[in-house]
Amino acid sequence: MLTRVEQAQRQWGGANNVIDKWLADRQAMLVAYTELAGLPPYQRQDSALPSVTEIKHFCQLLVDYICAGHFEVFETIKAQTPDKSQDIAEILDRVYYSTDAALQFNDKYTQLNDTEILEGFDDALSRLVQYLDKRFELEDKLIGFLLKHD
Repeated sequence: MLTRVEQAQRQWGGANNVIDKWLADRQAMLVAYTELAGLPPYQRQDSALPSVTEIKHFCQLLVDYICAGHFEVFETIKAQTPDKSQDIAEILDRVYYSTDAALQFNDKYTQLNDTEILEGFDDALSRLVQYLDKRFELEDKLIGFLLKHD
């Protein structure tokens, strides 16, 4: 997924300030995910679960990214590509499924305190990243509409 972000930044970087910031936010969120999941280069020494602080940090980046998409990027794309409104509406309908999944994940895991057990966390994180992977693909289509329109 980080490779996809880097490709998007190379392809569209510098073309639109809103998109540039959003892609940087996506990258920051994915780096936090990689750390949280203990993926290379952030492998954990043992099989311990991440701390509540790490989870809350990831959730904050996740929600910031989701909100920026809905309240800044998608609105910009719709306003600047009225001839693609039907295509955009269809893609956004599909994007909203991942929004619900992300917000449910956030709601569940930002309410934790340091003494709670994280039973099922790895599975929930894995399901979330599957939604996000599809979301990034759809978002990249939306960015393509905007930047081909300019």
